Amino acid sequence: MTDLKKKKYQNDSSHRFNNLRAAHQSELAEDYVEMIFELIEEKGEARSVDLADRFGVSNPTVNASIQRLQKDELVESKPYRSIFLTKKGEELAKFCKNRHEIVYNFLLSIGVKPETALTDAEGLEHHVSIETLEAFKKHIKNNI
Repeated sequence: MTDLKKKKYQNDSSHRFNNLRAAHQSELAEDYVEMIFELIEEKGEARSVDLADRFGVSNPTVNASIQRLQKDELVESKPYRSIFLTKKGEELAKFCKNRHEIVYNFLLSIGVKPETALTDAEGLEHHVSIETLEAFKKHIKNNI
């Protein structure tokens, strides 16, 4: 491999890994806003205890995550009250929910069992590009 090709590969590689690290950092926020959105749809409210139950974590873990989401202006919360999404949080939640459904339906369309597709979509959804999502949508549309 020539020095020029090596340098380009290293730059491409570092770009990919930087994107992956950024995706990992945003996963938690995305999972939380999506779950808060779902709880509000199901129960009319989202409470810390419900989030702890759904994620299988402790209340202090949820509280720390909620504080971070407040700093990012994705949620609003007051002591002993429900958790509410901000406009920014709701937009992110809707985007994440839609992205999850596309990945899930794509996996089903290629023959993955529903239980496996549900589990795999949880991980894949955070790392898929808009270009890939569009290709997934096209594949789903052409194979229904």
